[in-house]
Amino acid sequence: MTGDGPAGRLVRAAGGVVVRHTPGGTEVLVVHRPRYDDWSLPKGKVDPGEDEEDAARREVAEETGWLTEHGREVATVEYTDRHGRPKRVRYWEMTPVRFAGFTPGDEVDEVRWVPIGAAGALLSYDSDRAVLDRYLTLRRGDGT
Repeated sequence: MTGDGPAGRLVRAAGGVVVRHTPGGTEVLVVHRPRYDDWSLPKGKVDPGEDEEDAARREVAEETGWLTEHGREVATVEYTDRHGRPKRVRYWEMTPVRFAGFTPGDEVDEVRWVPIGAAGALLSYDSDRAVLDRYLTLRRGDGT
């Protein structure tokens, strides 16, 4: 089952753990959503006919202005959304390639690069912190 239909129908979404390495350390990209007044990893719903990897790339670009390259899949999170529907969000490690520009809007009004060690304290949801922790575990496992 896919799509955003009535309660009980699976909502598919995808997003990214967008990281960059700077002389000051590794940073992760987070977004502020004014509607919920929260900080989150960039993500969004999969469009009909779209696969999750393409959705992740598109949603990150739409929400942050950053065009990215995919890395490995980091995690899948499942929960019940605010409409009572089951929701599955798949996240990939992403590297920024080019900044295409960001315009604040109703969906996302601020984008922020945050030192990776401080991001957990800023993120509003345990599920986002769990995805970030999973990314860090994968990164430690491969020595990067």
